[in-house]
Amino acid sequence: MSGTRHVLVLNGPNLGRLGSREPEVYGHVSYDDLVQACRAAGDELDLDVEVRQTDDEAVLVGWLHEAADGMTPVVLNPAAFTHYSYALRDAVAQRTAPLIEVHLTNPASREEFRHTSVVAAVSSGTIAGFGLASYLLALQALEHTEPSPPDGSGLP
Repeated sequence: MSGTRHVLVLNGPNLGRLGSREPEVYGHVSYDDLVQACRAAGDELDLDVEVRQTDDEAVLVGWLHEAADGMTPVVLNPAAFTHYSYALRDAVAQRTAPLIEVHLTNPASREEFRHTSVVAAVSSGTIAGFGLASYLLALQALEHTEPSPPDGSGLP
């Protein structure tokens, strides 16, 4: 990881179980596959990609605070927290660099409770429904952005 710009790829609950968790919905890609793909994409894009996963909301909020304090761009898959965590939404709103919300599946095509994202309005953008490629597309988008305030200015 010799990239010049540090990027955090943060993952919420149950994503550590990829590959075994509902493969008919999330596919057979494992969490380790996701980590490897993000790091490889980072190397190609000259980004220093650090991938983390937690099932704990407080830990995820703390990581978002760390990113805000360091002006670090973020790729965030909030997982189930997407739909109800106002604490996560408030942490995302404090961002000081681009933050892209990602999802492996398309929440809008799933159960109705998944249709609302409380973090989307304070994110730079959302990429969903492309499986592992959602993460890779987000990293490509970050390659072309400059640090920007939460209003999204500076994004392509």
